[in-house]
Amino acid sequence: MTSSDQPAQNPRPRRNRLDLEPDTVERDLVKLVLTVVELLRQLMERQALRRFDLGDLSEDQEERIGLTLMLLEERMAELRDRYGLRPEDLNLDLGPLGPLLPRDGG
Repeated sequence: MTSSDQPAQNPRPRRNRLDLEPDTVERDLVKLVLTVVELLRQLMERQALRRFDLGDLSEDQEERIGLTLMLLEERMAELRDRYGLRPEDLNLDLGPLGPLLPRDGG
């Protein structure tokens, strides 16, 4: 039997199990949680902007919402930095549906 008669061998053996490393699992979990939090933050921000535009918030409410959104964004940046993530790392590709988060951030 010549080498051309033999079935081609896969250069990378198939693995029947996952390689789970504690550091990778923690980072991946943080990435997933931060992705969900970022999605909710963006939704809250859009809702707040609509309410600002409608004028149905008091000045105190506007100030509290603005401060809360700023603090949340700061904490998100701190956690991304701690785990070596960039904002674009939190944007899941949903295949034919496109990205989870708007590419322009808003």
